[in-house]
Amino acid sequence: MKVLVIGKGAREHSLVWRLHQSQTVWKIFCASGNPGINQMAEPVAIAQTDFAALVDFAREKSVDLTVVGPDDPLAAGIVDEFARAGLKIFGPNKAAAQLESSKSFAKSIMREAGVPTADFATFTDAESARQYVDARKASVVVKADGLALGKGVVICHDRAAAFEAIGDALERRKFGAAGNRVVIEEFLTGEELSFFALCDGENAIALGAAQDHKTIFDGDRGPNTGGMGAYTPVPQFGPEMDARIMREVVEPVLAAMKARGTPFSGALYVALMIDGERINVIEFNARFGDPESEPLMMRFDGDLAETLLAAAEGNVSRATVRLSPRSAVAVVLASGGYPGDYRKGIPITGLERIEGNAPSDIKVKWAMNKIRVKVFHAGTALRDGHLVTDGGRVLTVTAMAPELKVAVDAAYEAAEMIEFEGRHFRRDIAGRALARS
Repeated sequence: MKVLVIGKGAREHSLVWRLHQSQTVWKIFCASGNPGINQMAEPVAIAQTDFAALVDFAREKSVDLTVVGPDDPLAAGIVDEFARAGLKIFGPNKAAAQLESSKSFAKSIMREAGVPTADFATFTDAESARQYVDARKASVVVKADGLALGKGVVICHDRAAAFEAIGDALERRKFGAAGNRVVIEEFLTGEELSFFALCDGENAIALGAAQDHKTIFDGDRGPNTGGMGAYTPVPQFGPEMDARIMREVVEPVLAAMKARGTPFSGALYVALMIDGERINVIEFNARFGDPESEPLMMRFDGDLAETLLAAAEGNVSRATVRLSPRSAVAVVLASGGYPGDYRKGIPITGLERIEGNAPSDIKVKWAMNKIRVKVFHAGTALRDGHLVTDGGRVLTVTAMAPELKVAVDAAYEAAEMIEFEGRHFRRDIAGRALARS
């Protein structure tokens, strides 16, 4: 089949990489691609929000399935446009994508479905929000209601921090329209888990779980980012937890969405806080996660195109998800200054030491230890034939091995081989799991 992938980051690179291995796929297009993606897919110079042009392209090229990576096109209704044109596409329509594009909508669905989540309230004026914080006298989380590139969530341990976060969103308009409404909820303690399910509007199948590292610095310090690394599986949360999340969260949410007339089809990302036997949903995303997709796609064992097509056609129950029992770890290499201001166009060196054909001692070691290393491009570009930085998150170095510690060590060995001015990465990815072992 012919597949069109929408997006240009490391998530999309991992999807293209896995789709490229599907026996049923013989041609991949990507709008708009990146230097890593373009080695496997034909780049398409169409903006991901130019739906009319994308529909025309899919028709002209007889695309059998379109897979949407980022949140913005989903929130803006790309699935609706493709469906109207009679084209098959994996992802939720605009109404269902509100599970991610509106935190207040997601909270209302959780309430209807009886899904466990933090106590909350929503506000559109700063003074009422401040009064709510004053009355609680406890740590809170202030969230911009809409899409804010993973940066609209602020954990506030005191009144001053909460007031500043409220002012940033509702008065200083730091997040634009995404911050016209805020959700303020109780601060939850425990351990975060990212869980993914493939849905067809009525039924769902578990894709797997991973643990993300959202803050910029080691020890979960500093501001939130789009994600600085992830690993899968998460040893302390096994198949029993997967089954519980499907039973207590995914299935009730799908039923509530269907009852509202907005059935959810696509990848449902459930962000959870787990504290002993207590689970709470933090939020939903309406697509594959980043950087969780990179290690999950390393572990995925099967025909991804056939699996996603089954979900898009409303037949997810006939799909089978198989994941390697091995561990996969992703380490994000970021630009200096990210998630704040950062420079672009900085030369990147060393990637050829990992992906080139020249033999080396480290490649021999990786092969002997059954280690697989893959670097996914997140924010890169080619300038005069040279690879340069072109985003805050630049590359995601991913390794898979029989044991978690071996995968972690390999990922960091590879990360150290890549250099660019200002390069920054967390050095404690999967550290919590390793400390338990």
